[in-house]
Amino acid sequence: MEESKTPKWYLVHTYSGSEKKVKNNLEDHIKAYGFEDKILEVILPVDYYSVVEKGKRKIKPLKVFPGYIVVKMILTDETWLVVKNISGVLGFVGSGGKPTPLTENEIKTIRTRIGEEEAEEKLNFDIGDKVKILAGPFKEMEGTVEEINREKGKAKVILQMFGREMPVEIKTDFIQRI
Repeated sequence: MEESKTPKWYLVHTYSGSEKKVKNNLEDHIKAYGFEDKILEVILPVDYYSVVEKGKRKIKPLKVFPGYIVVKMILTDETWLVVKNISGVLGFVGSGGKPTPLTENEIKTIRTRIGEEEAEEKLNFDIGDKVKILAGPFKEMEGTVEEINREKGKAKVILQMFGREMPVEIKTDFIQRI
C-alpha cells in the first residue's frame, strides 16, 4: 500500500448497529498500542433531534451514516491493518481494495451536523404555526403560536375555547407542530 505522510479522513464500513462499539474498540486499541500519532481521530457522525415521548421532549441521536465511522489517519500498511482487524469492521470505502480519502467538503459537511445543544434549542414549531398541546389542562387542544419566550421555555398559544380566542402560556416541552 502506498504510504502517505499527511493524515486524511477515511470512511470505514462496519456492521450496522456496531458503529459505537467499533469506534470505542478502535480508540482503545489506538491507546493501548501507541498509534495516537498515526490514527488521530475516530468519529461516529450523528445528528440530534427533538422528539416528544409521553408528553416530555427528549433529545435523541440519529446516525448520519448507519454502518460507517470516519477515521482521520496517516495511511500505512500498519494503520490499515489496525483498523481493518478491529472486530465489527468490514473494510474501508474505496475502489479496488484501496481506501479512498474523503474530500475537505465532505468532512466539513459531516462536522457541521446538528449538535445536542442545538437540538435542545431548536423547536419544532415557530410563530404562526398550528400546534397541538401534549399535556396539562389543555391536552389534545389545537391552537396557533402567537409568541415564543426561549429563555423561559414557554410559548403563548391562541386556543379556541367557549366560542372565542383565548391566549394561554404553555411550556414548549408540551407543544408539537401539526
